[in-house]
Amino acid sequence: MENQPKLKSSKEVIAFLAQRFPRCFIAEGEARPLKVGIFQDIVGCLTEEDGISKTQLRSALRMYTSSWRYLYGVKEGAKRVDLNGDDCGELDAEHIAHARQQLTEAKARVQAQRAEQKAQKRPAAKKPSEKTARSPEAAKENAPRRRPSDNKERPQNTPAKNPRRNNVAPEQTLKSVTDINALQIGQSLKVKVGSSVMDASVMEIAKDGVRVQLPSGLAMIVRAEHLKF
Repeated sequence: MENQPKLKSSKEVIAFLAQRFPRCFIAEGEARPLKVGIFQDIVGCLTEEDGISKTQLRSALRMYTSSWRYLYGVKEGAKRVDLNGDDCGELDAEHIAHARQQLTEAKARVQAQRAEQKAQKRPAAKKPSEKTARSPEAAKENAPRRRPSDNKERPQNTPAKNPRRNNVAPEQTLKSVTDINALQIGQSLKVKVGSSVMDASVMEIAKDGVRVQLPSGLAMIVRAEHLKF
């Protein structure tokens, strides 16, 4: 099954699984929780002619089970299904709680990204000098009076009072990813989510971006400009 993979992306693999096992996988709508160990069941049904490697299958299953529609389906009262669509076990309470947490975190990230994009579209505020032009007389009257001591030059070796420290934000020390093709599967890097930077690992490099997995287990596709290392 490792020879000559034909399908290039996880989306294509999921579409293939939905066609081959329609009672288990679905391409649209709320997905049903999958049987524990279904990876090995799929491997036993596929052949070399299907053109799907085990690495591709794992990435596709991670993408499928981390999608919102799958997380919605992991709920109280739902049952796991096998490749034939038959019930094969109840969901554990911890699995349901984990799915709720992943869904909440995913929604929060999307809201943060939308807020950031909305803020970037707002026009910059005008400077006070652009709002009202001040008359020369008012400028002279409001100008601070200089003391005689102000005309004295400060010695070159005298340090300025209260120097500001050059604090560099952690994000400024990171390098941006310019070529996603130079990344490797499993590589650790940083992903910018809203105004924060989070640890992540590369799961898949696709045409529409890079699929990464966060420490919480949530997988998401991000563009190159949001990746740093």
